[in-house]
Amino acid sequence: MNHTQKLKEVIKNDEYILTSLKAVEKLGLEDAWICAGLIRNKVWDLLADVTTPINDIDVIYFDSSDTSWAAEESLEKKLQILRPNRPWSVKNQARMHQKNDFDPFNSSYDGIAHFPETPTAVAARIYKGELEIMAPYGLDDLFEMKVKPTPFYQKDSGYYSVYVERMTNKKWDETWGNLMIGR
Repeated sequence: MNHTQKLKEVIKNDEYILTSLKAVEKLGLEDAWICAGLIRNKVWDLLADVTTPINDIDVIYFDSSDTSWAAEESLEKKLQILRPNRPWSVKNQARMHQKNDFDPFNSSYDGIAHFPETPTAVAARIYKGELEIMAPYGLDDLFEMKVKPTPFYQKDSGYYSVYVERMTNKKWDETWGNLMIGR
């Protein structure tokens, strides 16, 4: 079984993630995904045989016609109605390039490709009833518990310090002892 199939099985066997994905699907957005920590942490928890709390559910989408905070807040409110008491965090990738002064993104894929580390640059969605996985850098690092900077955060980039700061602050290796963090 390849890593995409493994991740799909992990998601299908997790009622919380699956029902969260179904809630996002009900928003009817063309390019909406759950990404980052919810998925990454679930895989790492299974591999390390630990259980960590769910801090947030990162939902990304792409809509260049409305990049307002109000649009994101409206979507969070809709998700709270569909699945109350969940830590929804909705971000439009059409404006997220501004965070680190990148060129504008052209899709959710482009936004995820600009995440700082490879195992976080992973997303899933249910689209037209099918579970889909998006991983610009593949899933090997996620399943091998390796953390590496994405190409935009390599040592020779102007953003490497962002990656290093995240690794210092996140302290993931304290939670998942067998995690390998590259510098």
